[in-house]
Amino acid sequence: MKLKKDFYLQEDVVQIARELLGKVLCTNISGKFTSGIITETEAYAGISDRASHAYGGRRTNRTETMFAEGGVAYVYLCYGMHHLFNVVTNRENIPHAVLVRGIELLDGLDVILKRRNKKDLSSKICNGPGTVSQGLGIKTIHSGLSLVADKIWIEDQSIEVPQHRIKKSPRIGVDYAGADAKLLYRFFTEI
Repeated sequence: MKLKKDFYLQEDVVQIARELLGKVLCTNISGKFTSGIITETEAYAGISDRASHAYGGRRTNRTETMFAEGGVAYVYLCYGMHHLFNVVTNRENIPHAVLVRGIELLDGLDVILKRRNKKDLSSKICNGPGTVSQGLGIKTIHSGLSLVADKIWIEDQSIEVPQHRIKKSPRIGVDYAGADAKLLYRFFTEI
């Protein structure tokens, strides 16, 4: 069942990041359906979080999507080549987001292999935020798309992730964020 808008409007972005583990990220791009179980996420807590693109209320053409009402995609380009997919959460003008860092593949394996320019499946085919987006066909042109529509969405397929199998750690690659770099906002598990 597709997650409803209310899921994305919850106030606690860290809890949402945790709850997204075990949910299924789906895309229907260029008529090709792909999906994977979310296995790794990172929370970004808006204007008070030095690791967030919206820290201090910073608004740019790129970050404006973060200030939208929850339930839309925020996709940005990292290092000029990696499209990174985020889920915008909370109410309008509260720029919270969750980065999807890893998935376990479910549907459209041949399409994902082609998009990733791989010949066979491995555990590393979609184990980073750039490879998730590449495998599922997500690009910056999809930033701002509704996650309750039919191009990119997240489903609850009743995949249970026991609490004892959920691990947390500081986020990756945010050393510039000072004390906020040490926050345990990264969640990951094996399905």
